[in-house]
Amino acid sequence: MRRPSILLSSLLVAAAACGPSLGPQGPVRAPLAARWYDRAKASYRGADFDDAGDAAKRALAAAPSDPEIRELAARIALVRLDFSEALRLTEGLESSDVHGIRGRAYWFSGDLEHAADELEAYLADPKVKDTWARDVAALARRGSGRHPFQLEGGLVGSLEMPRQLDRVSLGAANVVPCELDGERILALVATGSSEVLVDANSRHDPSWVDMRFDRVEIKDVPALVQDLSPLTRQLGVPIKALIGAQLLRHAHATFDRRGDQFVVRRQEAPAPPDASRVPLYYLRGGGMMLRATVTAKDEDAIPLLVDSSRPFPLLLQDGAWARAGVDVHSLLPLPDDPSVKRGTVPMFRVGGFDLPKMPAISGVDMHELTSGIDIDLGGVVGADLLAFFRVTFADDGRFMWLEPDPMLLSPAQRPAPAEKGPPPPPPAPAAGAPSPR
Repeated sequence: MRRPSILLSSLLVAAAACGPSLGPQGPVRAPLAARWYDRAKASYRGADFDDAGDAAKRALAAAPSDPEIRELAARIALVRLDFSEALRLTEGLESSDVHGIRGRAYWFSGDLEHAADELEAYLADPKVKDTWARDVAALARRGSGRHPFQLEGGLVGSLEMPRQLDRVSLGAANVVPCELDGERILALVATGSSEVLVDANSRHDPSWVDMRFDRVEIKDVPALVQDLSPLTRQLGVPIKALIGAQLLRHAHATFDRRGDQFVVRRQEAPAPPDASRVPLYYLRGGGMMLRATVTAKDEDAIPLLVDSSRPFPLLLQDGAWARAGVDVHSLLPLPDDPSVKRGTVPMFRVGGFDLPKMPAISGVDMHELTSGIDIDLGGVVGADLLAFFRVTFADDGRFMWLEPDPMLLSPAQRPAPAEKGPPPPPPAPAAGAPSPR
C-alpha cells in the first residue's frame, strides 16, 4: 500500500530536478537566483541596462530554465537591439507577453513572416490592447517578399533643413523636405516614435512606402498613420510625415539644426574627431532613450526619452527635479499655460558634456508616454536641447555621436576626442506628437 506514495515522491523529486517548482504566485526559485533576478528587475526599471544584463545572466546561471528570468533577460536584450538574443532566450516560452517580445524582435530585425505570426498570437489574448501591434501585424502579413529599408541610389543624400518657411520660423524643429512615393512633402524628425508615421488626412491605412532623400531612395518603408494636423498647426507648415527611429537607424542618419543639414547614408559614417559617444536604448525596441544625469554624479543617471518632435529643451518628472536639488514648488508657471512650470537644472550631463543652468519644464502630463512602459522614465529630451549638437547614428542605432555647436558650448564643456575602436557588443507631450512604440 505504500508504493503509490513512494512513486509520487520520486515524481516530485524528478520534477524539481527538471526546473523551478511552482508556488501559489509562480516559480519558487533558489535564493541566489531570486536575489539576482530582483537586482536585474530593479536595474531594468531604472534603465541601467548594463547592470540589468549582467544580473540577468547571473540569475540564469543559477536557474537556467526559469521562465520569468528568461523573459526579463529577453526584454533587456530587446531594448539593446540584440534581437537574436531576445529570440534565443524566449525559445519554447508561450505566454502572450513573450509573443509580444518575439514579435517585436522579428519585426525590428526584418523577419516579416515570423513577426506577423508572433504579433497575431500576442493579440489573441483578450487582455492585450496594442494598436501598434495590430497595425504592424497587418503590415507584416502583407509584406511578404519585401526587404524593409532597402537603400538605393547614391552613397550619401544631403538635404538642407529650412529655418523658416513662408515667413514662419521653425525654431529647433528638424523639418526635412523629401519625397514620399514621388510626392514632395515636409517631414519632421521624431526620434520618440519607432516607425514612420504619415498623415491620416492623406492616407487612411498603414502601408509600405518609398522615401527619397536627395540621391538616396529608401524602399519598402513601413508607415503607420496618425493625424498630424496638430503638428501642422503648431509649426505653421504642412507636416505630412514623421521620420521615426527605425528609418534613422537604418539610414545611418545625421541631423544638425545648427548647420541646417539632414544626411542619410548607405554606409555608416566614420567617427567624428570631436564627438561624444552616447549609448542609446529603445523602449520595447522602439522609441529612443538615453541615460543622463541631473547632478555631478554619474551614478545618479536617469532614463530619458529622446524625442526630437517635442518643442522644449527638457521635461522632467518631479523625482528628477528633486534629484537635481530643485524644489518643484519653486518653479514658475508659463504665462500662456500656468499648468506648465519652468525652472533651471543646475547641471545636466549627457555623454561627455556638462551643460550648466539647463532650462527645463514640469507639469506636462506624461501618462501617454508612461502607460504600458515598464521603465521609470525621468523625463524627455526635446528638440531645443538636441539643437546644441550635430547628431549621427552609429552601430545600427546602438549609440549616437554628439558633436557640439562651438558657438553654444564653451571649451570646458566640450568632450575629449572620441576613442576609436570597435563598438561594444550589442549590449505632457505636445499635441500631435507620437507616443513611444
